[in-house]
Amino acid sequence: MSRRSLRTLISGALLALAAGGVALWWRWLARRQHHWRAALAESIPVNSAYWREQRAGPGELLYVAIGDSAAQGIGASRPGHSYVGFIAQALAAASAHPVRTVNLGISGATLRIALDDELPVLSRLAPDVLTVCIGANDIADFDAARFDREIRELFAALPDHAIVADLPSYYFPPAQAKVRTANRLLRAAAAERGLTVVPLFARTNRQGMWGVTTQFAGDLFHPNDRGYRIWADAFRPAVEARLAQVAPARSPVE
Repeated sequence: MSRRSLRTLISGALLALAAGGVALWWRWLARRQHHWRAALAESIPVNSAYWREQRAGPGELLYVAIGDSAAQGIGASRPGHSYVGFIAQALAAASAHPVRTVNLGISGATLRIALDDELPVLSRLAPDVLTVCIGANDIADFDAARFDREIRELFAALPDHAIVADLPSYYFPPAQAKVRTANRLLRAAAAERGLTVVPLFARTNRQGMWGVTTQFAGDLFHPNDRGYRIWADAFRPAVEARLAQVAPARSPVE
């Protein structure tokens, strides 16, 4: 056998091994995601019950969140470690008043669900701080015209002080291209209303592959505790600015 033939044979064998390894890894990943999706689905009623308890609690400052499963904290080690939970903790730490949190987030919510099921509840409330983070579930079946229409309808119903986030990074195409289009529409609609936009996409996209491997739950869709802290940190400047308008900051501890 010639050296050229031997090299060709070895190269073919290595490619076959690599392809087999990728196939095995992909099957393992699919099984892992299936397991985690089932596990996280079981946490939905637990998280919902937690936020119902929070809604019934006392508080002079009212924080309301419109959102989806991320607001509920699916993927976190506990419901209070969602970005909503971390924001609520920050508000309580920075304010001289107890904070009541009303989390209107619904797991699986799209813009349409937020309009139909979350907005009617918001209309009966007068939040001091309102965060809105919705639209990620519209990406799977993305329709730009529908997204534009519904995001404008949603923003039209919000108070002027609402803090809205753009969609987080999906990291990989083709979903990433859809997210960029959705965010252009979202930002244009927010600008027309004069709403503050939290740059969640830029903050999460900056994490790169480090974020993909360390800041997601096992389903590779929902953030874990680390990921939710990054989301909450993205909201922090806008939330602190709003809090300064409605409540005096707590004096530093000597």
